[in-house]
Amino acid sequence: MSRMIGTVSRGVRAPIIKEGDDIVEIVTSSVLEASEDAGFKFNDRDIVAMTEAIVARAQGNYATVDDIAADVKAKFGGETVGVIFPILSRNRFAICLRGIAKGAKKVVIMLSYPSDEVGNHLISMDAIDDKGVDPFKDVLSTAKYRELFGYEKHTFTGVDYVEYYENLVRECGAECEIIFANNAKAILDYTKNVLCCDIHTRARTKRILKAAGAEIVYGLDEILNAPVNGSGFNADYGLLGSNKATEDKVKLFPRDCQPVVDAIQKKLYDATGKKIEVMVYGDGAFKDPVGKIWELADPVVSPAYTSGLEGTPNELKLKYLADNEFAELSGDELKEAIKGKIQEKDDNLVGKMASEGTTPRRLTDLIGSLCDLTSGSGDKGTPIVFIQGYFDNYTTD
Repeated sequence: MSRMIGTVSRGVRAPIIKEGDDIVEIVTSSVLEASEDAGFKFNDRDIVAMTEAIVARAQGNYATVDDIAADVKAKFGGETVGVIFPILSRNRFAICLRGIAKGAKKVVIMLSYPSDEVGNHLISMDAIDDKGVDPFKDVLSTAKYRELFGYEKHTFTGVDYVEYYENLVRECGAECEIIFANNAKAILDYTKNVLCCDIHTRARTKRILKAAGAEIVYGLDEILNAPVNGSGFNADYGLLGSNKATEDKVKLFPRDCQPVVDAIQKKLYDATGKKIEVMVYGDGAFKDPVGKIWELADPVVSPAYTSGLEGTPNELKLKYLADNEFAELSGDELKEAIKGKIQEKDDNLVGKMASEGTTPRRLTDLIGSLCDLTSGSGDKGTPIVFIQGYFDNYTTD
């Protein structure tokens, strides 16, 4: 009888990782111990993945509010800074904003509306329609926003982010003004010095601002892209992907991850004789259909992975084959016909009708979503995920 189990994703428990820990040894030994505990064997092309958080913590990749403030002041001169398109998050952005405020005399925050880049809503589209507001053109002051929409609170957190961000800036000793607009150039009526806080659209935003006459333009990816007073840093992403560690400190996105995944792959090969793929993952890049939040506040899903995880799936759509090419078949005859089709499939199915409807995403993005959902973001205690059978198909016995 053919094997009945396909892909299996297991959360692996690990010690609480602290700064200076040997992340390669901990991940490797945790997976090996899990194998003994659960009784599974290793195969080529199994996958071991670990959260970006434990890698960054082991690296000690942290920075304080004062470190952020020093970098912002050095780059913007300590005067007025326009902070545009930040996400609405106490965990992701609030501490960064504290550092920005401590490094400036005045902060003009420009919030996109009705939602931020990753789907946190200030207001609903229905409310915008009801008030006759054009989000593509209209620039709203805080007073106008309050007049039109009142004091809306976030559906999940219960926070009025307009009030929260304004108070946070003022508590840090800076003046604060908040406006609402979706055209990056609107900020230039308030200041020519702009910090772009969007994540995935930052290159376009910077380009638009520079072309429109902005004088100083940086992105969050350029704040703490080098150490400040011995702080942590990320040369590629700066503050992007950072999380709250304490009330005065952020954990930055991990850096130099490729040597980590390569070393774990080698260590696992030495222990098992199998070539196991390894990756670091952050947010899973999936969208909540109810809350509308897109789970990708990190700059990338995976900052590092071994070579076997490069590329996109190359799969046939079984239901298409069953409903079309083999519509007259059933039972074992249908099963064998589909197996034969899989065994004969081209190495590149892009544009072929039989692959229509398969997921056109990178393997690391798909696997990262699976890992993020498996490990969770709370108290499961499984920052390592072990996946088997991901590369299997209907013909695999």
